[in-house]
Amino acid sequence: MMLLKDVSVDRPKRWDVPFGAEMTSDDVQRLLRIEPFCKMDASRFSSSHSLHDILLNDARIAQYRAGDIVIREGEFGESAFLILRGTARVVLQSLPSSLLGRSDRPRKGWLQSLIDQVWQPRFPEVRATLGTSSSPSLGTRDSGAGTRVFLQDVPGVLDQFGTLQLTAGSFFGELGAIARAPRSATVFVEEDAALLEIRWQGLRDIMRRDNALREHIDELYRSNSLAIHLRETPLLRVVPNEHLPSFTAATEFASYGTFEWHAAYRKVTRSGASDPIAIEPVIAEEQSYADGLILIRSGFARLSHRYGSGHRTVSYLGKGQTFGLAELVFAWKTGQRIPWQYSLRSVGYTDILRIPTNLLETFVFPHLPTDEVELILAPLESSPYRPHALGPPDGRTNQSSGPAAEIDAGLIEFLSEHRVLNGTQTMLIDLERCTRCDDCLRACAKTHDNNPRFIRQGLRYENLMIANACMHCVDPVCMIGCPTGAIARHIQSGSVVINDATCVGCTTCANSCPYNNITMVQIRDVTGKVMVDRQTQLPVLKATKCDLCHELGGKPSCQSACPHDAMLRTNLNQLELLATWLNK
Repeated sequence: MMLLKDVSVDRPKRWDVPFGAEMTSDDVQRLLRIEPFCKMDASRFSSSHSLHDILLNDARIAQYRAGDIVIREGEFGESAFLILRGTARVVLQSLPSSLLGRSDRPRKGWLQSLIDQVWQPRFPEVRATLGTSSSPSLGTRDSGAGTRVFLQDVPGVLDQFGTLQLTAGSFFGELGAIARAPRSATVFVEEDAALLEIRWQGLRDIMRRDNALREHIDELYRSNSLAIHLRETPLLRVVPNEHLPSFTAATEFASYGTFEWHAAYRKVTRSGASDPIAIEPVIAEEQSYADGLILIRSGFARLSHRYGSGHRTVSYLGKGQTFGLAELVFAWKTGQRIPWQYSLRSVGYTDILRIPTNLLETFVFPHLPTDEVELILAPLESSPYRPHALGPPDGRTNQSSGPAAEIDAGLIEFLSEHRVLNGTQTMLIDLERCTRCDDCLRACAKTHDNNPRFIRQGLRYENLMIANACMHCVDPVCMIGCPTGAIARHIQSGSVVINDATCVGCTTCANSCPYNNITMVQIRDVTGKVMVDRQTQLPVLKATKCDLCHELGGKPSCQSACPHDAMLRTNLNQLELLATWLNK
């Protein structure tokens, strides 16, 4: 009998695949002679992550031609840019969707919908024509880094829209890259330019070692975004305007988890980890000192407590929700400090704000109505470390009340572990109600030229299935890296949609989706012939997925067609809706 021996291999390293394969040491040396890099203290960087190595492996130099769009308003990105040569323009107003390579089709009227139902293509994935742009003002061209979208009429855009010129030495895109926030404006190249693109990992490492860059980005966030974020937080609306600067100056922000959480999630799924919670970064740990109010700025976090030899998930928090409020209000009301009653862990990637306790006790808590204080303290009744000062237990056993309290704790654990809490329009199917009549699939196909845009299979928890249909995520990682902006969030509806005319079939979005909800298809002409690329003679691919029937308005066709109320499209951040549907 032959014994199999272990095979020794080199462990993969961070820079095995550099950001820019054509970046050389000579390029880096030239960068180190210009600002801001020439003013950075190289001795503050470790030998394993020197400034030279970061620029060599986490940055790349790209050449842009006049009119090339670098970043688009509303899209997600993971890198920042430094202008080395040439000029660019920041558009101060929102450009029309047609100038950004996005779909701007109006909703169909009843007559057009009826015509589409009657006339259906005989073949799958039929396209009347194969175009690369739906706007005469927009074009696409190949570059060394892939396909780029460019403005055909730069002078016309400059005349019609307000812009701000950026010259050599200007940084842009850094706030969106670090905060994982949608780009706040569109930037295009005014004249041929060379840009240094730094991916977020390198930007993060430079910020850790260089105070000037970190302070610059922190100040950008404090001055441009933080005050608005705090003012929109319901708890802080009682803060007088003259005291809000005290909050913006004292609030700390931090990030936990992995920016490319979708890739890490896939690895964990493949490895079959028995306790995924063990690898989630701890933001706040139960029984530790409560050192301020934590506000979720973006991403998701798991609320849990120790249970036996493991952990029990109580709930999860999303953007705008708070952690630790009950503990702080209890201490303010009774004078007795208590530690965190639960643990908070990053699920994927989480940005938080930490607001100091003293500011809350001075400007917020005294203005809370008595009934609101009681509501805030109610979760402590069911805390695993219930404070004695609350008096005898009142019999409450759930942290929440109403329909959401009836949701199985195992289901909450399931939703957290599979990251489907990211969905705002997740397709759920009750397998006990579903009769497999296929009405949902037929309705979807009729709405999309005889092509169904979802697959009735997916993750299962008892009788509940999460089908393979686009969830229109809060954090749409599928958008990151799209070279033409073809996949984007629709401004009016909020749905994530694909502009078929500008999709180049690169598969970036399909590979990025952690839920396998985007499908690449071969397209055909009206006679059924497969369209092939004229140069390579390979089939032309297009990305397809559920678009939530955004051209029709109202409920998605699949849900409307179900005769047994077995299907629900829902936001999994609103557990009350899910509980009401499950308990019907």
